[in-house]
Amino acid sequence: MRALGVLDGLLQSQRGDLFPWVPVLFGIGIGLFFSLKFEPEPAHYLWGAGIACVALALLWRGDRQDTVVFLGWTVLLIALGFAAAGMRAHAVGAPVLQHRSYGAVEGRVIAIDRSARDRLRITLDQLFLDRIAPDQTPARVRLSLPEGARVPRIGDRVMTTAHLMPPQGPVEPHGFDFRRHAWFQQLGAVGYTRVPVLIINRSPHDLPVEQLRQRLSTGIRSQMPVATGGFASAITTGDRSAIPQVALEALRASNLAHLLAISGLHMGLLAGVVFGGLRLLLALAPAAAQRVDTKKLAAVGALLAASAYLLLSGMQVASTRAYIMVAMMLGAVLLDRRALSLRAVALAAMVILVLRPESLLSPGFQMSFAATTALIVVFGGLRDRLTPTGPRWLRMAAGVVLSSLIAGVATAPFGAAHFNMISHYGLLANVLAVPVMGALVVPAAVLSLCLAPVGASWVGLALMDLGIGWILFVANWVAALDGAQGAVPMPPALVLPLVALGGLLLGLWRGRLRLLGVPVLLGAALIWHGSPRPDVLVAPNGGIVGVLTAEGRALSRAKGHGYAAERWAENDGSLRTQAEGAQLWQLVAGPEAPGKSVTAYLAATDQRLIHVIGKAAAEALTVCAADEVVISAKSVAPVGGCLVFDADALHRLGSVQMDAAGRWISVRDVVGARLWSHGPVRSRSDQWQ
Repeated sequence: MRALGVLDGLLQSQRGDLFPWVPVLFGIGIGLFFSLKFEPEPAHYLWGAGIACVALALLWRGDRQDTVVFLGWTVLLIALGFAAAGMRAHAVGAPVLQHRSYGAVEGRVIAIDRSARDRLRITLDQLFLDRIAPDQTPARVRLSLPEGARVPRIGDRVMTTAHLMPPQGPVEPHGFDFRRHAWFQQLGAVGYTRVPVLIINRSPHDLPVEQLRQRLSTGIRSQMPVATGGFASAITTGDRSAIPQVALEALRASNLAHLLAISGLHMGLLAGVVFGGLRLLLALAPAAAQRVDTKKLAAVGALLAASAYLLLSGMQVASTRAYIMVAMMLGAVLLDRRALSLRAVALAAMVILVLRPESLLSPGFQMSFAATTALIVVFGGLRDRLTPTGPRWLRMAAGVVLSSLIAGVATAPFGAAHFNMISHYGLLANVLAVPVMGALVVPAAVLSLCLAPVGASWVGLALMDLGIGWILFVANWVAALDGAQGAVPMPPALVLPLVALGGLLLGLWRGRLRLLGVPVLLGAALIWHGSPRPDVLVAPNGGIVGVLTAEGRALSRAKGHGYAAERWAENDGSLRTQAEGAQLWQLVAGPEAPGKSVTAYLAATDQRLIHVIGKAAAEALTVCAADEVVISAKSVAPVGGCLVFDADALHRLGSVQMDAAGRWISVRDVVGARLWSHGPVRSRSDQWQ
């Protein structure tokens, strides 16, 4: 009872400030669902419904005791988050290709983007696949196009021949799971084509919003240079397919890539420009200004503009969050109320998590809400404690510097964890580029849209070109500075939840207990710093092996299987290329095996690792020793009691790793058997079958 009294006192101290914790509890339920290694059965959801009923009973009976009410809401929100994630996972379920395939592909183009290797890609739905039964045909496939290929339009029905494969799992057991990402996109196969794409039908009325986005994007690029045109189409329509890879890499290295994402900066600036412009125009007509409330009329116009911008942007996580917050602020203007910013952030998070629970795991969701929450908390605290002094231009400059610093600090752990990179001069780049984005680029985009009906959009586009040209100049200059980027290793899974908890305590809790966030953050940093990387990594197909040395990760091949090699280097926090990693192989090389195999000595376990390369070498390997580990992209069956990871084993287990203690861990050990990994496994008992 004493503990309940203490908790009741804490809750009393937070009265009126607990709503921002609602999406946090809901998100905990979502996180619990994704952390499972088996697919919940219907009985598990019944248990969840029972728990929710208990929570409702606590709410019913706890009308006079805040502690009981709080516990009831806590249990209920966690249960609802778990259920929402489960319902979403089953609702988006669609067939996944079970094997590699080559043949005719026919479908409707619904998206066009660009891969990390600077290849144009198209996403197709309404599919027909050669030699694939209709009930086994994926809902969507994504194809990379050959260099110089004719790019179809959104809504076109196309046909080609392509190599297809199922979405691949992580390149290491604790790495990014592309299969899970593809599952929630209903992407049942990925691949490439080496032949032209034939357009067999065009429907001008199919996917009207997407077609409008493409027409706007094409029109903008046709009137601007390549680099600035691709940037302009990205911030107006969300189409990044025309941004040169060199420019994109410079923006990432200088920490300016966030300017490409249609987020709070763009949505807020657009709404602000439209709101201010409408009020100014209405003020020029005194007769109208005396009869109507120009402030509310301008708010309606700004809300309509923001709504149109959301549709054109593709309704991504950042743009949806920004739209909800802008809509709440404009709604407060219409109702003569004051918008509560942290509550607006919490409401935006709840809407996104209810509609797309899987977004909780995405870097876009985490970084967007981390930056927004930190900015609101810090500037809210400064507003209550400091009185603005000095010239207006100096206060504006200080605001830009401070906001860039706050957003950079808040998003740095998430960016480093997901992308393994830190931009050392990001603050400098943002101070030089963000004011130009707000003062020139976004107003010019609005001006271009307003002048388009009279054929004078080129005026706004010319101004956009000047502003974007400056931003790209800053990005290239900062990216070229010595030490512009630093690499960091991938953290353990526990780190980001601890970072989020520490940040939430510091930002949302009132009173001295908020300082508990500091040791939580320090603990996350210590865990991250002290986490070792695997001694051995094996690619999912067995095509390449990486062995950790004092100089870095030694790779068994200098060419081929570059995706796995690149991801391993990123996760190791290394900037070495695959060729440089292959040169390190001599540091671990053991006695050469016959054929095209390469060997390595594993000091941790006193074993000899044999990587069998090629079909001939696999056929020649018939005998092995008990102290050997055989890895092969082909099926092998050597006699002698060695540990074998061949094509059959890796197809079942996924990529594998060996830790410093000599334990072998597979993707299946970490991920388990979920809907997106090995089909709809229904119970814990059959998850390893």
